[in-house]
Amino acid sequence: MDRATPHSDPLPAGDAARLVGCLRGARAGATVVATAGIHGNEPAGIEALERVFAALDTRGMELRGELVGLRGNLPALARGERFVERDLNRIWPLEGEQLPPVPGPAAAAEEIERWALMEQILAIEERARGELHFLDLHTSSADGCPFFTCGDTLRNRRFALRFPAPVILGIEEQLDGSLLEYMNERGHITLGVEGGQHHKESSVRHHEATLWIALVEAGLLAPEEVLELDAWRRLLAAASAGVPRVMEVRYRHAIRPGDGFRMVAGFRNFQQVRAGELLATAGGEEIRARESGLVLLPLYQGLGEDGFFLGRRISRFWLVLSAVMRKLGLHRLVGLLPGVERHPARPGAFRVNTSVARWFPLELFHLLGYRRLRWKKNVLLVSRRKYDLVH
Repeated sequence: MDRATPHSDPLPAGDAARLVGCLRGARAGATVVATAGIHGNEPAGIEALERVFAALDTRGMELRGELVGLRGNLPALARGERFVERDLNRIWPLEGEQLPPVPGPAAAAEEIERWALMEQILAIEERARGELHFLDLHTSSADGCPFFTCGDTLRNRRFALRFPAPVILGIEEQLDGSLLEYMNERGHITLGVEGGQHHKESSVRHHEATLWIALVEAGLLAPEEVLELDAWRRLLAAASAGVPRVMEVRYRHAIRPGDGFRMVAGFRNFQQVRAGELLATAGGEEIRARESGLVLLPLYQGLGEDGFFLGRRISRFWLVLSAVMRKLGLHRLVGLLPGVERHPARPGAFRVNTSVARWFPLELFHLLGYRRLRWKKNVLLVSRRKYDLVH
């Protein structure tokens, strides 16, 4: 096996500390890239990567393709803080935007980290010998079971549903500037992994399980080559027992600087809440659940832009129906609906005048793959990922 090192050009020179490991098999295959520590107070993914690379090395396992593990925000990791100046997971270019030029001496720490990561991603893309799968490993401040997030494309769904843990659709669509959204727009299969609570050993184990399963599902290893594969699957399944298999995000509570957001104590990921239930306070006002559902990623740390999310279960029927509708190309008929017009400057996007288009629900856009929703007065902007139907 060709064991790449910082000196055999797996990564740009001068950034060796970012590399957790890089194993490139002699046979061509898919590439799996995993980032961890994008937030500096989330080291569990890094430890999991180190364990997996150590096991691969000890066992002399031959990969079909390449596995790369990268540390994210090095200055924030050194401090053990979420970020230094800006959230590294909120500053990636949006759809149609270009990465800013090389940061100058006055640039924020996270702008420098973003550029360094992008250099490495470009190098990995250039030498890839097959499909690229991108995993971003995270943990949260609240307790709860592991789960996965993915942009709602059919191929992302197929990959995510191979892991025996809950899958949440629509989180990335609620956020601007996330790394996963950026990689999805570059045409790769993407998967966000929430391993559990910060600094718990169980979170490291959940990330380990995810990485081993990913190596098998992406084709880098055969199932029989990972002797503990069934045990890893059972670990994830047991940790998330009783939680709905697939959910969608219905609401994100964004935190404004200085508003004094404080989550009510005791909420866990996937805890059922009722409409009107008190969830948090901010600026002296109570924040109550807009609808009944499941609370996701409640914030119990000092830094962050997301107070909580609310989600609901999606049935298998809905998933099958949406796949059929997309494969039939019914998304091409959206522009014929009353009150809907193509966006003049954004291919694949539509503007919806909600004062006219009152008679059909927003769920119709979700079924057809239009999940990026932005409001401007009574106009709703929806867009569809260009890689939805790539096989």
